[in-house]
Amino acid sequence: MMKYIMTGMIVLSLIFAAVTGRVSELSTAFLEECTGAVELAVSLIGIIALWSGIMRVAQSSGLTEKLAKLSAPLLSRLFGGLSRSGKAMQYITLNITANILGLGNASTPFGIAAMREIEKEENSPTPELASRNMITLTVMNTASLQLIPTTAAALRLRYGSGAPMEILPCVWITSVCALAAALIACRVFGGRRRL
Repeated sequence: MMKYIMTGMIVLSLIFAAVTGRVSELSTAFLEECTGAVELAVSLIGIIALWSGIMRVAQSSGLTEKLAKLSAPLLSRLFGGLSRSGKAMQYITLNITANILGLGNASTPFGIAAMREIEKEENSPTPELASRNMITLTVMNTASLQLIPTTAAALRLRYGSGAPMEILPCVWITSVCALAAALIACRVFGGRRRL
C-alpha cells in the first residue's frame, strides 16, 4: 500500500510542477533533499554504531545475563513460560535496554534474535501463529519506554536545536502512556493470533 502512496506523491508532484511551471524548482528540491537524507543517515550511523557496540560489549561481558536476572521478576510476569536465564530473556532484555536508551534501530537485531529464541523455547506446534510472548515483545518494541531519546536528540541537534534534550519530560510521559496502553491492549486482545 505504501508503495502506491509514495508513487502517487511523486507522480502528483511531477504533474503539479509541470502545470505550474516549477519543474526546475522541483528538480532542485529533489537533489537537495536526497543530499540531506544521505547526510542525516551518515550523522545517525555514528550514534547507532556507538550504542550497538556498547550493547555487544555488554553481551560479551556477561552484563546482559546479569541484567536479565535483575529484570527477571518483572519480565517473567510479562513473558510467561520463558526461562528466566534463557537466551530469549537475554535478547528481550537487550531489546528493551536499547529501546530505553532511545536506540530504535540498534534494538531491531536484538528483537529479531529474541523472536527466534522465543519460537525455539516455546516449540509451538503452530509456528504460523504468533504467541502471546511474541505479541508482547512486538508491542513493547513498538511502544517502548524511552529514558534517553538518543536518536530524537541527535536529529534535533542535527537540525540546529540549542537544547536537544529539553524534550525529556514529554518523551517520558508519552512513552509511559503509550507503553501502558499497548500492554493493556496486548493483555485484553492477547492469546494467539495469525501473523
